[in-house]
Amino acid sequence: MIKRTLATAALMLACAGAAMTLPVASAHADDATVKCHLRFNLAGWSLIYKHASGSGTIRCDNGQRASVKISVVGGGLTAGKYRISNGTGEISTVRGISDVFGDYAQAGADAGVVKSGSAQVLTKGTTSLALAGTGEGVNLGVSVGKFTISHR
Repeated sequence: MIKRTLATAALMLACAGAAMTLPVASAHADDATVKCHLRFNLAGWSLIYKHASGSGTIRCDNGQRASVKISVVGGGLTAGKYRISNGTGEISTVRGISDVFGDYAQAGADAGVVKSGSAQVLTKGTTSLALAGTGEGVNLGVSVGKFTISHR
């Protein structure tokens, strides 16, 4: 019952998150042909307010590379502390590496103890970021916020 309630709340938050207006740069889908790959480590905590930070590298199919800093901020009905090691992300619908930087809308539901896995799809205009990772910690709740990728 708790999982179904969290899943329903996450879907509602995802719909609300899609309607959120965040300052983002956008790529034109007709110009976008490059795919970029993110490898990252992230650690954070939440207690109503959600905060996480980390770092990683981005490698694009056109040969461009960058070291990046990641931050996650948001809020909701959440509690926990967690870390993700060796997470991955696929960034699509970009023209080059400069299109990957900025704020992505995020909504999610978490329920995990000790070892947990997560997968999310975030958006920034027409750009999509599909994240996957496993980690350790305790997470419980639903939240909305932003996932920011910046130069390191």
